[in-house]
Parts: sequence; C-alpha cells; structure tokens
Amino acid sequence: MTDDVLNYWQPGPFTTLDAAQLPLIEGLPDDPVGICAAVQGLVIQPTDAAALGIPEDRIAEKNIRPVNELIAALTALDPAPLHRPRTPEKRVIGTCRHFATIACAILRARGVASRARCGFGTYFQEGRGFDHWITEYWDDGQRRWVRVDTEHLGKNFVTRPDDLAPGEFLTGGEAWAQYRSSMIDPHTFGVVGTDHAWGPHEISGNVVRDLAALCKQETLNWDEWGRMTAAYEGKTGPDYDQLIDVVAGACSKDDPSALIRLSANPDLAVPQHIIG
Repeated sequence: MTDDVLNYWQPGPFTTLDAAQLPLIEGLPDDPVGICAAVQGLVIQPTDAAALGIPEDRIAEKNIRPVNELIAALTALDPAPLHRPRTPEKRVIGTCRHFATIACAILRARGVASRARCGFGTYFQEGRGFDHWITEYWDDGQRRWVRVDTEHLGKNFVTRPDDLAPGEFLTGGEAWAQYRSSMIDPHTFGVVGTDHAWGPHEISGNVVRDLAALCKQETLNWDEWGRMTAAYEGKTGPDYDQLIDVVAGACSKDDPSALIRLSANPDLAVPQHIIG
C-alpha cells in the first residue's frame, strides 16, 4: 500500500463512528469479507423498502451521509450489536454507497486500510455498466487492494464478489480511460432505472465522486458540485474533459499527493455544505 498521508486505516468525515458505537462492532468477524457480509443485514435498498410498505418518511434515510448517523438511525430501530442481522423493516435505508461506506467505516475502526469506490459494475447486464459502489481493503499478504461487492456478496452476479476480477468493476476513472480510448460505448454506462442518466457525463461524474472517496469524502451517489451539473447538462467542453483525464490518471496511479492536490481544485473540491 502507498505510504501516504491519506491513512486509509483511519476514518474520515463520513466514516467516523461515535465512541459509544464502538462496542456495537465488537462481535463482528475479524476478516474483512466477513465484516462486509455482515453489513448486508443492516441496509435495505429504497425500492425494496417501498415494496415492503416501510413508511415513506423513512426513505429519507438514503440521504444520510455520515456512517455514525446511519448507525444511529439503525440502532433506533433495533439496538442490537451489528453482528446481529436485522429483519428487512429494521434495516437502515440506503444504496450501494451505504453498503460500501458502512463496511469501510467498520474496517477503519478495526484499523484495516479500506476505501469505498465509486464506478460501474459490468456484471449486472451484459454490455452495460451500472452505476455502483464497492468496498476495497488492503491485503498485506498479497500487497494489493481487494475489491468486494459488499451489497452483493453471496449472489450470482459474478463468480467472486469477495474478490472482483479486473474489469468486473470499473472505477469512474477506469471507465473514463476506456471511454477516451474508444474501448467502451459511454452510452452503455449509467444509472439503472433511468432513461437520461447514461453517457460520458455520468462517467465523468463518477470520476469526481471517486476522487472524493479516495480523499475520504464518500459523498452520496447523487451529490453534485463543481462543474458536474454543467457536464450533465452538456455545457462543458474539451477543457473539462482534459481535467477529468488528469483526475482519472491520478486515481489509477494511487498517487496521494496528486489526489490531495486535485481535491483542492475549485472544479473538484467537495463543498463544505456536503461535508457538514
């Protein structure tokens, strides 16, 4: 792992657990994949929650960014420690980002270097890249980041959701580099269930979100800042594409100094109202 000032074994603004919450994680497994698997019993997707008749006012839980607030909402429903899976109606409502980021927070609380990554899963439908978040942890023995699809462990979308193979999940930067090299059709990458949220702007948006996540600012899937909205509206040009090229390159190289420098760029910096 890069010896850097980002310290991925320590929590960030959205992945810090309250001191009173730390006893809740004591009964969780020691292995990173076991921790990720336990998170599956804590979160439910908004569409699944609605189908179960969970009150509509609870759907707003999906807008909670900090994990300590997610855990507070979860334990208000059921105060049990986190190794005990909840029945669906007792789970906090969130997206793939919440699965990935809660796992990341617990791993960091255990001193395990981990990161939430924003990009696209290529294994949900052939020929498509669906907007998705996963968890990474550092394996000292193998000297590499291991990618885990926290939300879909135990499911059949991919052979090894506990150790995704190269190309099965593309970070925003990896997808952008393939688009710029004409290796993928960008209009096959986007947000499932939508008609409009497909194309280069969706990829560039996830490049910026992944940069933020690498700088330990794991925003919501739909947070927008800088020139992201302009990109979605088709109002950016070659200069913005070239900036995204630089960001994608820095993310792929895992260069902490470049990541920190880019995260301060006015077009890329996460605004304070999002960080809270």
